[in-house]
Amino acid sequence: MRLLAGLILCLVLANCNVTTQQSKLRKPLRVLLITGGCCHNYPLQSQALQDGLAKLTTAEWTVVNEGGSGTQAMISLYDNPEWAEGYDVVVHNECFADTKSPEYIKKITQVHHAGVPAVVIHCAMHSYRTAEIDNWREFLGVTSRRHDHQSNYPVTKVDAKHPIVKDIPNNWITPKDELYIIEKTWPNTRVLATSISERDGKTHPVIWTNRYGKAKVFGTTYGHSDATFADPVFLNMLSKGILWAAGKLE
Repeated sequence: MRLLAGLILCLVLANCNVTTQQSKLRKPLRVLLITGGCCHNYPLQSQALQDGLAKLTTAEWTVVNEGGSGTQAMISLYDNPEWAEGYDVVVHNECFADTKSPEYIKKITQVHHAGVPAVVIHCAMHSYRTAEIDNWREFLGVTSRRHDHQSNYPVTKVDAKHPIVKDIPNNWITPKDELYIIEKTWPNTRVLATSISERDGKTHPVIWTNRYGKAKVFGTTYGHSDATFADPVFLNMLSKGILWAAGKLE
């Protein structure tokens, strides 16, 4: 009887352990999306991001859309030193080109430098571009201040085996979008894909990863148009970038 009771207890404990592991796997990813500012359809983009990620995992989203539609904003979120507490990853899809306060920018970057993972999309690269300090640019992994005209850009994979881009078709051409001119690629940046400028024939990174302090950062300069955010290839790539930054993509 004691042997039988022991076997039953072992089976119960083993089942509990499996149940606990499954529960951890099903735990929703906690995502903070910071968006708003100039020049883009942020409500549509925000919903598209959520719908795209839902195809790969369950997630709980907090969307902060403040600052109006101009190029200058200092949103109240960052007044709290623990503004990213409790989130697995922060997605930056804001467009505040003319905000340049060093103190304000450092409220953002110091939290990421301490280890909060991030995803940076399109106009995040042109946010704070008039600032004299480089903290934001180093966090992004690239420096950009301007873009080429809108067009359909072929994308060439540089690191084709990386899990973020490996499923991108080799002949993928973007919906109509903007090619950002990359002035500098920072030392911890790993370029995953590039596109060529139709104006001067130069090659520019368009998808990459970065290490900023303790944080993993994923970035893409594409994401201007509604058509891009309706493209399943783009959304799948973004979703995998979110998972990668959060440490959930092998």
